[in-house]
Amino acid sequence: MNVNRLPRWIIALPLLAALVGCSSPSATDPKLIAKRRTERLAAYNALPDDHRAQVDSGQIKVGMNEDAVYIAWGAPAQVLRSGDASGERTTWLFHNSTTDEYLFWRYREVPRKDGTVFLERFLDRDYNYRDYVSAELVFSGGRLQIWRMLPKPAGNTIYSPAPNFPAQGQ
Repeated sequence: MNVNRLPRWIIALPLLAALVGCSSPSATDPKLIAKRRTERLAAYNALPDDHRAQVDSGQIKVGMNEDAVYIAWGAPAQVLRSGDASGERTTWLFHNSTTDEYLFWRYREVPRKDGTVFLERFLDRDYNYRDYVSAELVFSGGRLQIWRMLPKPAGNTIYSPAPNFPAQGQ
């Protein structure tokens, strides 16, 4: 069977299955929050009632301690430490990912009925997944001082400027 002659939606099925299968559940999923709550049960029990209610729904607010934010959102992708004359700070960075699509022309040999071959041009694609910082939380003295959500960068579709000719012998 010539894969290059299949409809595009059939060819895309394995990619779609891989994307769906690899997607992780949201950090604010109630089951994940419950798991993190049991990991840090003593810290959870010590939280004020209003903080517990927000943590249970995956919400954060200024004034929460690091344990409360961990229970609500999970572990950060990066932890940065900094300091100046006003004191030391800890910054948690949370990551997400986006996709870029690359479209480019390729050629393939196609046999004719008379035994000769010709080059057929076809549009091919590739995907690049890249991480970005989706949230930044700054702690001072163990308490959340500042938080901000960062926008998802637009996914790009990049078109090849010229066709890719096959190398000799391919």
